[in-house]
Amino acid sequence: MKNKFLLSLSAGHAFTDMSQGALPVLLPFIIAAGGLSYAQAAGLTFAIALASSMSQPVFGIMSDRISMKWLMPVGVLLSGCALSLIGFFPTRYWVMFAIAITSGIGVAAFHPEGARMANRLAGKKKGGSMSTFSVGGTVGMAIGPIIATSAMINLGLRGSAVLAIPAISMCILLFYISPKIHRFADTQEAELGIAKKEQKNEWRKFLWLSIAIASRSIINHSLITFLPLYWLNVLNQSKAASGMIVSYMVFIGALINFSSGHLADRFGINKVIRVGWILLIPSIFFLTHITNPFFAMLMLIPISLGVYSLVTPLIVLGQQYLPKNVGFASGITMGLGVSIGGLVAPLLGTYADIHGLAAAFKLLSILPVFGIIVALTAKPPSSMTWKS
Repeated sequence: MKNKFLLSLSAGHAFTDMSQGALPVLLPFIIAAGGLSYAQAAGLTFAIALASSMSQPVFGIMSDRISMKWLMPVGVLLSGCALSLIGFFPTRYWVMFAIAITSGIGVAAFHPEGARMANRLAGKKKGGSMSTFSVGGTVGMAIGPIIATSAMINLGLRGSAVLAIPAISMCILLFYISPKIHRFADTQEAELGIAKKEQKNEWRKFLWLSIAIASRSIINHSLITFLPLYWLNVLNQSKAASGMIVSYMVFIGALINFSSGHLADRFGINKVIRVGWILLIPSIFFLTHITNPFFAMLMLIPISLGVYSLVTPLIVLGQQYLPKNVGFASGITMGLGVSIGGLVAPLLGTYADIHGLAAAFKLLSILPVFGIIVALTAKPPSSMTWKS
């Protein structure tokens, strides 16, 4: 029963994040039709990030205080159905901006409640449970570009409407199953004797961890946003190949994401986090010096390993730092994992307009340094055994 519910949450996560994965590969088509600059295109990802970053902590607080069984299905529906309209307005920038904001609110509505429920279902093995949940988002980010690229090539700009189909389907399923998930979680927590009154939030440790979460977010979001444009304009590949490169990277990441939580349960959260940052420090820099598409694809392997091995351990550690407010912790950790990168993307896009995409990627190679500093100095949660 537990595994069935976790898989349902993971599927909901996939269908929610599908829209975020789809938007970057829609951008080359929208740029061609509407004459957008790199900065304007990045502004659309900024819009999703802005809505998510502002509303996700609020949804997290609400999730901790009030039982809202409707929040996950509504989040999935809003995320996909809103973005499905973007291809109908390629020359009306502020309409597209508003559509992206609406989709971002849907993303924000799903994540805190979804992650909180995955945590409640986990029992003592938080890493494995959160891996199952978070890998759904990674898979959604990978599937989104495939669906969007195929729809745009075969149906034109208005093919974005296809994104509404999975959103509506998953919304119906989650409306049916959410009450059952809540009841099962209540029963399991009662059997384990979990008492929130005995738990203690550690805000200083959580804030320090946020630096690493923000650094990973900027790296991940910038790569997802600009890799299709990099493949198209720097490596001179086709639109189809450029659209699929994000899926290639994210599918590798999905395998790592699923494994990282289990590895964290076995070897320790901090060890997994350190390995992830160490992989990222050289690999992003080397990517900018490769001009052959095949070797560039090979370099995306260690980049994906680094980026996606960090997802689950950072979420679980954030939840352990704030055990009395798991929904809020999830909203911040998962929100920062999406939003900060989107907020920075327009700035990086402006820099790319002036200096080129390769130069912009070189800036990203600095960020893993901040991550490894946090990993080397982070203190353990007071109520947890720390394996360093």
